Amino acid sequence: MSHDAMAPDDHDETTPGPRASRRAPKPRKRRRGLKITLGVLLVLLLAGGGTVYWLYSQLDGNIKGVDIDKALGEDRPEKLPTSGQNLLVLGSDSRAGAENKELGGGGNVSGARSDTALVVHIPEGRSKAVAVSIPRDTLVTRPECVEDGGSRVPAKDRVMFNSVYAQVGPVCVVKTVEKMSGVRIDHYLEINFAGFKDLVDAIGGVTVDVPQDIDDKASGLNLTAGPQKLNGTESLAYVRTRHGIGDGSDLGRIGLQQQFLIALLSEVKSQDLLGSPASSYKIANSATKSLTTDSGLASLTSLAEFGRSMNGVDPASMETIMLPVAYDKADPNRVVAAEPQAGQLWKAIREDTAIPEEAKKSPATGG
Repeated sequence: MSHDAMAPDDHDETTPGPRASRRAPKPRKRRRGLKITLGVLLVLLLAGGGTVYWLYSQLDGNIKGVDIDKALGEDRPEKLPTSGQNLLVLGSDSRAGAENKELGGGGNVSGARSDTALVVHIPEGRSKAVAVSIPRDTLVTRPECVEDGGSRVPAKDRVMFNSVYAQVGPVCVVKTVEKMSGVRIDHYLEINFAGFKDLVDAIGGVTVDVPQDIDDKASGLNLTAGPQKLNGTESLAYVRTRHGIGDGSDLGRIGLQQQFLIALLSEVKSQDLLGSPASSYKIANSATKSLTTDSGLASLTSLAEFGRSMNGVDPASMETIMLPVAYDKADPNRVVAAEPQAGQLWKAIREDTAIPEEAKKSPATGG
C-alpha cells in the first residue's frame, strides 16, 4: 500500500546503458526513502546489456495501467493551482486466481470489490500527507459511468461504495470519489490481496502495536495486545478483520488499516533499499506484479519520477482520518457521509488548507 520526494538529479538515472557500473554508488542518507522504484533503478544500473533490458522489461511489464484521463474526459472537478497531489489508493479483494481465492477466506465469492479505499492528499511542498479512509459500507450516489466495453451504466443512488468497483470498474470508482468529494484525483493505485501479502513478506514483515487482543475465528487471526511482527498472511488478516475488533462493522477495522499503513510505509522507508539491490528487486517484483495504476504512472520511469518528487514525505507524520459518517436511518448496517463534517473535510483538501478539527469527528465510530 502502494511514495516520497526528492528532486531528480541533473543526469537521467533511469536510462540504463551497456556501460552501467557494476558497483552501486554509496547511497547518501537523503536518498534512503520510500522508494521501491529507486531500488529497481539501482538494480538496472548494477546490471549491463541484455540483463538490464530483461530486468527493466520484466518489471515494467508487470504494471497494469488504466487511462483515467481519457475515460473521464472533461467531466471532472477543476484542478486548482494550489491543490497539491491527490491519490486514490485501493486494496482490491479480487478472488481471481488460486492465490487470491485462498487469501479471500474461502467460500464462493465472485467478482471483486475495493476492500480498502484511501484518498491520500499531499499538500504543496510535499513534506506531509493526510490519508482519508472511505468506509466500504458507505452508501453513495454512483454517477453515470462507461464500462470497458463502451456500455453506459446509469447513475444510481444508495449503492455501497465498495460495490462500484465490482459493478463498473476502477474508472467509475475514481468518478464516484470525485463526484462525492469535488476533489480532483491525480493518480490511481491499486494492489490486490496476493500482492499485498507478497510485498509484506518481501520486506521481512511489518511490526505493529496491536491495540487489544484479537481472536477472529472467521479469519483465524489470533494476536495478543502489544508489539507484534506480522508476516504477509497475518498482515492481510489484520487489515481485513471485522469480527476481531470493535462492533464487527467495517468502521472498527479502519483504525487498524490506518495504523498498518503507517507501519508499512515506515518499514519500507527505514530499510536501505539502495544498499540491498537484491532485496530491492524482490520488493519491486512483488509490488509491480499486483499493481494497477493510472496510465501516467504505469511504467518504472514514471513511478521513479513520481517517487522522487515525494521523498520528503515522512510516513510517521502522515495524518489518518476516517471520512465522517453516520449510521443510515433506513439501514443501520450501512453508513452515509455525515454533514457538515464531510463537506468541511473535502473542502479543506480541495483548497489545500488545514482540516478543521470538527471535520475529523465521525458520529459513527464502530466502537
